[in-house]
Amino acid sequence: MTRIEPLVLDTMCLSHFALIERLDVLGELLSGGECWTTAIVKGELGRGVEDHPLLRNALDLPWLHVAALDELTEIQLFAKWSRLIGTSERDHGEASVFAVSELLDGIALTDDQKATKVARASGLKVHGTIWLLARLCRDGKITEAGAGNLIDMLRESGMRLPCTGAQFGSFATKHGLFVRPQ
Repeated sequence: MTRIEPLVLDTMCLSHFALIERLDVLGELLSGGECWTTAIVKGELGRGVEDHPLLRNALDLPWLHVAALDELTEIQLFAKWSRLIGTSERDHGEASVFAVSELLDGIALTDDQKATKVARASGLKVHGTIWLLARLCRDGKITEAGAGNLIDMLRESGMRLPCTGAQFGSFATKHGLFVRPQ
């Protein structure tokens, strides 16, 4: 049996699904798998609630485990990833997500291109929202049209994604995202 790798979600993914009021859909689509985020990501979401009240909905999701990063090994990994991607406050969420992904041998989910490039160069499994939606299509959890609708909604909320909903199928095919891994 193939091991289902845990997914570790960053602020961008959670915040934009909250802004389009589709955290319930995301949770349903990810059911059956192990999903994580970090206390640092929750802190980032919490700081945005005053300006974007819908972010409150992302703070206590029953399907999302939260890693505190308070054990020595966890702190050391957070420090490692902070050194690699940057120590500005803006980089803390990705560094924490990458630390937990490494600890769990999971997949980090972020749409931050700079952080993704560094993580991949360091051997971490990291993907973005388009990859996630393509995987869910491939696994029969959502239709291509349904994924396209979510993409358009996410883009309308301000999320920067590499394709529109109408372009999703051709984009995913071109980049091999519908192919099952060996």
